[in-house]
Amino acid sequence: MADLARYHRQMLLPRIGEAGQRRLAGSSVLLVGCGALGSVSADLLVRAGVGRLVLVDRDVVEPTNLQRQTLYTEADLGAPKAEAARRRLAAVNSGVRVEAHVADFTGDAADDLAEGPLGVLVDGTDNFETRLVLNDLAVSRGVPFVYAGVVGACGTTMTVVPGRTPCLRCLVDAPPPPGSTPTCDTAGVFGPTVVMAAAWQASEALRLLLGDAAPGGDLVEFDLWPPRVRRFDVRGSRRADCPCCVGRRFDYLRGVAATRTTTLCGRNAVQVLPRRNGGVDLPALAGRLGPHGAVAANEFLVRCELGAEPADGGGACSLTVFGDGRAIVSGTLRPERARAIYARYVGS
Repeated sequence: MADLARYHRQMLLPRIGEAGQRRLAGSSVLLVGCGALGSVSADLLVRAGVGRLVLVDRDVVEPTNLQRQTLYTEADLGAPKAEAARRRLAAVNSGVRVEAHVADFTGDAADDLAEGPLGVLVDGTDNFETRLVLNDLAVSRGVPFVYAGVVGACGTTMTVVPGRTPCLRCLVDAPPPPGSTPTCDTAGVFGPTVVMAAAWQASEALRLLLGDAAPGGDLVEFDLWPPRVRRFDVRGSRRADCPCCVGRRFDYLRGVAATRTTTLCGRNAVQVLPRRNGGVDLPALAGRLGPHGAVAANEFLVRCELGAEPADGGGACSLTVFGDGRAIVSGTLRPERARAIYARYVGS
């Protein structure tokens, strides 16, 4: 491992010491999503000296990311986030093995992307469907999973320790219906809240890697504008009928509950069909999409021209959402990009 001297201040902590530092050096972390949360969490984990960090992200760096995604600079615009993050982290700590996968973390791909022994899974994703894939993976392998999410100035974190705490599906059985919840791209995001949530998340991950038995069992919510923090003991929330951690049925990991996409021949477009067709509040969605491009709406659909923000690594696109939650993303033939655009502007 790298010279221990660089970790001197960290090893002064009685709960770490040299033995703990060596334990971190032998650890391995999977971090899915290299956006706002993932940037800060990855940076903290690499600076702390984890031995191996596996990064997975499907997106590219865009100008609007730079307000809160701290690993990137203007020189990274247009680059895949996972690779740009790997380069930056390698410059931060060459003693850490950082692996980058420019990929969509779906149930079909999860096992291959999560190869090798893992000490903890870290959530830097932007949608609940991928989080539930991670949750399934964690429970199926018996590996702890640290969830976090931020919208506006509000953040939430929860640590899942299989066999000891509720899993995420105990609390969220399925992604919310499309368009029913705000996203960072429709409600905005306050940079300091990202840092607070990711710091909490990285702290939980490091404590788990160091063998601390305490993490898990609490759901923490905080709002930085105005400031407040709330902590909920969720240890009693494990559902006796949970299909994941009790029934050992991994619907999201096995693709049973996955969002479906279809490439539309001759149209340079992909149809996204969410797993749940609960209906979309089209007027509300039109209002949220307004700041992102020209919007046309009627009683059947909402269409937004997202030309102001390249959506496929260089080309503009349009998003058409129907009342049942189905959508057509024009301007790309890549299903993973269509799902990313859908998650960004419509939700899980």
